[in-house]
Amino acid sequence: MWGSTRWRSLAYQNGGFWRGLLDNWRPNYAAQPVTMFATYSFLHSGLAHLTVNMITLFSLGRIVIERTGQARFAAIYMLSILGGAVGFALLSDAVQPMVGASGALFGLAGVLVGWEYTARRLEREGLWPVARVIGFLILLNVIMYWAMDGLLAWETHLGGFVTGWIAGWWIREREN
Repeated sequence: MWGSTRWRSLAYQNGGFWRGLLDNWRPNYAAQPVTMFATYSFLHSGLAHLTVNMITLFSLGRIVIERTGQARFAAIYMLSILGGAVGFALLSDAVQPMVGASGALFGLAGVLVGWEYTARRLEREGLWPVARVIGFLILLNVIMYWAMDGLLAWETHLGGFVTGWIAGWWIREREN
């Protein structure tokens, strides 16, 4: 998006999540197989990708910050970045790099859905609203996967969502 084509190419080569680096690919620098678990989340495939992710971050992030505070939000966000990368590492066989903040964003959705699930279970309310949200997120991923000709890192979304849900058990909402 910014800079020359060469600069963008270097950013993807050095900061994207390359699944092959966990197997037998030679890294560009010694720490790349470790740093890519975080750096991928700062890169995006274009303006539309960045815009959609930032709108989602604003929408979900605001809700999570209101319920947890900034420090706990940051912990959930960072854990979800890592969880998204782990999901991609375990489930993907892609040869192209994975980039974007959507693993963390699905983590924010996961923590919110997890909290709703827990609240409904404690109040003995029906879980249909939670199932509807999960169904919507699955449908959204199927549609995006189809629309993007298979170039959607659904594995990252799943890893981030599960990590966010689990983080919600550990990182509690603040008391009012």
